[in-house]
Amino acid sequence: MRILLIEDDKETAKYIAQGLQESGHVVDHAEDGREGLFYSTENKYDILIVDRMLPKITGLSIIQSLRSSGNNTPVLVLSALGQVDERVKGLKAGCDDYLVKPFAFSELLARLEALTRRGNSTPEQTVLKIDDLEMDLLTRTVTRAGRGIPLQNREFRLLEYMMRHAGQVITRTMLLENVWDFHFDPQTNVIDVQVSRLRTKIDKDFKKSLIHTVRGAGYKLSG
Repeated sequence: MRILLIEDDKETAKYIAQGLQESGHVVDHAEDGREGLFYSTENKYDILIVDRMLPKITGLSIIQSLRSSGNNTPVLVLSALGQVDERVKGLKAGCDDYLVKPFAFSELLARLEALTRRGNSTPEQTVLKIDDLEMDLLTRTVTRAGRGIPLQNREFRLLEYMMRHAGQVITRTMLLENVWDFHFDPQTNVIDVQVSRLRTKIDKDFKKSLIHTVRGAGYKLSG
């Protein structure tokens, strides 16, 4: 990670920077708020470590300035101000985490790693699409070639599971466990009946079939 440390206390800054560098990270150090704001706007960092009580520009002012400009780089605040209302002020200013001094370096490192994992997480998919079939998970609507297809709740869950596993062979047992949440006898025909109904809605009146039966195995949704 490339980290910007904005800390005016030289001993604290040296301690943090050395520990981060020994952990394999690249660290830039700013000794006051004005320099820290300049660095954070002129360079790209994976995370910022910001002391609250800084000369020239306070830590919270730096964070507020960054957030107002659309800069969403994760920020960990370090401060001797540990009261609940002070921590709340930091979070409301736009910081992502708040660590009270004195602190253990191992906790600081763990919090930094947690923040970067959160920042790198993939947004949850809200639209599934296979060929000309599209499912909107937010509005719970399904269309094929732009035509709306009304589905019952169970049909929607069944199609969602099949679309999330498009191109794969889906067994009856997999459907029973993940769509019905029951461990039925896989020989029961409840799956076949439901898939048949879904297939009628999805494939009827279209030249190309998307739901396929895999003989002796189950089903597959593919374009």
